Amino acid sequence: MPSTIQQVHREYGPRGLTVLAINMEEDRATVARWVAEKKVTLTVLLDPTGATNRAYRVTGTPTVFVVGRDGTLVGKAFSTKEWMGPVGRALLQALLTG
Repeated sequence: MPSTIQQVHREYGPRGLTVLAINMEEDRATVARWVAEKKVTLTVLLDPTGATNRAYRVTGTPTVFVVGRDGTLVGKAFSTKEWMGPVGRALLQALLTG
């Protein structure tokens, strides 16, 4: 889990932003061990069939999607590094206030 996504969760979660990770490779036990070892506090979902990959046309990982409260896709990035920069923060803040 890139630490940036964990940081987004820590900073924006208490303000109402839900951050989810979706693992599309490992089994439940492997993911649970990894979550415990890395002290991940955001919710990690499992998608063993790859339905998420197909639905969102994921071509590489990590891919980050930002979905508004109404279910509309409002942001997408093929990396996690930009979310704590000025543009990423502005988008996240707009979601929380708008």
